[in-house]
Amino acid sequence: MKAIQSTLYHLSWEELHRDTRNLAQRLLDKQWRGIIGIARGGLVPAAILGRELNLRLIDTLCIASYDHTAQGNMQLLKNVPGDGEGFLLVDDLVDTGSTARLARELLPNATFVAVYAKPQGMTLADYWQREFPQDTWIHFPWDIDYQYSKPLIDR
Repeated sequence: MKAIQSTLYHLSWEELHRDTRNLAQRLLDKQWRGIIGIARGGLVPAAILGRELNLRLIDTLCIASYDHTAQGNMQLLKNVPGDGEGFLLVDDLVDTGSTARLARELLPNATFVAVYAKPQGMTLADYWQREFPQDTWIHFPWDIDYQYSKPLIDR
């Protein structure tokens, strides 16, 4: 059996901010009560959306499903009251849809948005800004460290 090779994509802070701001443009047509960011990946986009949409009521839904290399078992660490009516439910990425499915079960009336989406999970999002192929592993800016890069020819 042949191993599947993932493509790596290193997302910059500038890209993330621009893509999240563009997502906010698409959400201007409704008066939102607030934002629920899915911790941890959805926290930075939730803050940016809060600023752009002038929303100060921001809560967190805490679900653990990833480590830095793979997706694991789902763990609900913190829920929020209500059914999500009038709230944006925000994540950085909808990938396989596991986190989104649980979040939507917990908050069925929230509007689920993700800055980035992959084919297996995108049907679970009401809005997303940018698509990536399923086999792309995205390194988000908060997960990477700047370091020296050797020249192609190093003498």
